Amino acid sequence: QVRLVESGGGLVHPGGSLTLSCAASGSTINIYNMAWYRQAPGKQRDLVAAITAGGISTYANTVKGRFTISRNTATNMVYLQMNSLKPEDTATYYCKTRTGIGNWGQGTQVTVSS
Repeated sequence: QVRLVESGGGLVHPGGSLTLSCAASGSTINIYNMAWYRQAPGKQRDLVAAITAGGISTYANTVKGRFTISRNTATNMVYLQMNSLKPEDTATYYCKTRTGIGNWGQGTQVTVSS
């Protein structure tokens, strides 16, 4: 029983920064590989970044060098630091275990516009 709740989205200008948070409850997520996904209206959900239980991260080519995924074991949280944001980053962002355990939450909306 893993519940995941995303927060931290908002409206930012191109080149701006934003930090997203994923709060897990119901069970520890320490043993799971975690990931951030995003979905724009009318498009499919895409993997943005992933982090292993040991803290090793990987990124989609579109965000590599701009986004950083991290996790805090003590607080049962996962984060996504987004820098140098572009209009094409506009989407609803979701966090999820890589195994599929846990709910798909409401996500958090990120809008990048001048």
